[in-house]
Amino acid sequence: MSGFKNFLLRGNLIELAVAFIMATAFAAVVTATVTLIMDLIGKVGGTPDFSNYHPGGVSVGAWLTALVTFIIMAAIVYFLIVMPYTAAKERYFPASDEPGTPEDVALLTEIRDLLAAQQRQI
Repeated sequence: MSGFKNFLLRGNLIELAVAFIMATAFAAVVTATVTLIMDLIGKVGGTPDFSNYHPGGVSVGAWLTALVTFIIMAAIVYFLIVMPYTAAKERYFPASDEPGTPEDVALLTEIRDLLAAQQRQI
């Protein structure tokens, strides 16, 4: 039983589950937005579904529909998720210009130097 408990509490299992649930819910939003944009394209150009488009007898309509859907989905993800996330991350968690030395390493280095100086005095 302790192995199962360790499995559940180890690592980022809860964070991963929450991310999966949120991604699933957000996928519905992205899909609905793509459908909305495809419908708007349909209002302007006739039909948002190019599946029946067969120029020269070659069935390229399904491919065109998938391509347009992909481009719209990529734009939605980039402009509504990536750009705001990047801007918020830079605003609230600015990257330091120099990485520097962590405090614990700097403290250990100082202790080492003091001990070395003490050894030289003896």
